[in-house]
Amino acid sequence: MRFSPGESVVVLDLKRPGHVRTPSYLRGRSGRVDRILGEFRDPEDLAYGGDGLPEKPLYRVAFEQRELWPDYGGASGDLLYADIYEDWLERT
Repeated sequence: MRFSPGESVVVLDLKRPGHVRTPSYLRGRSGRVDRILGEFRDPEDLAYGGDGLPEKPLYRVAFEQRELWPDYGGASGDLLYADIYEDWLERT
């Protein structure tokens, strides 16, 4: 595992073709690792009939809603949580 809970990360803006799990609205956005979820088979490989191996670390990352949506009307400190695979993350 490359990242630890509490660590700041940025979601890479990768231009991968086809089906990917990482939402486009999170690419290039900064967040904080909330927790490590474990290692799982690669869904991007599984989607195309592969075996999904080797398994990849998956993290739950917290993003501040106001950083994601400029017009967000909720309370400051509201968070959005997303599960992001390690190969989509970079330390900030």
